Amino acid sequence: MRIHGSCHCGNISFDLDWPDAQSIPARRCGCSFCRKHGGVWTASPAAGLAVMMRDPQRVSRYRFGTATADFHICSDCGVAPLAVSEIDGRRYAVVSVNAFDTQELSIAEAVDVSFDGESEAERLARRARNWIADVRFV
Repeated sequence: MRIHGSCHCGNISFDLDWPDAQSIPARRCGCSFCRKHGGVWTASPAAGLAVMMRDPQRVSRYRFGTATADFHICSDCGVAPLAVSEIDGRRYAVVSVNAFDTQELSIAEAVDVSFDGESEAERLARRARNWIADVRFV
C-alpha cells in the first residue's frame, strides 16, 4: 500500500510503501521536542520511503539530545514530516502519521513511548531494528 504524505505547504513530501494493509502502528514520543510538536510517528523495517523536496534550501534539519537523528522541518510551514538517522552508512527513518495526506487509513491509537535512559548504542540499535530501512531521497 502506498501512502503519500507531506508538510503543510508540500515542500517536503514522501511516498511510504507500507508492507500490508493492516492497521498502521503509531507511537507518541514523550521527548520534549515531540511533545511540543505533537509528534506521532510510525515505521516498519519492511517499508520503503521515497522523500522529495521541492526546494531543499527551504528545509531545516534539527538535532538534539544524542544528535543521532535529523528532523526534517519545512522552513516555510514549520511541519516536521520525518526524521532520519544514519547508522553505519545506511539511512533509517520514521514518518509522522499526522503528515499523511489521506485520513482514510487504519491507524492504531497512538501508544505513548519514552526512550529516556537509552544509551546512544541502544538507541541506534533500536532504530536499525524498527525504523524504515529503505530510505531514498529523490
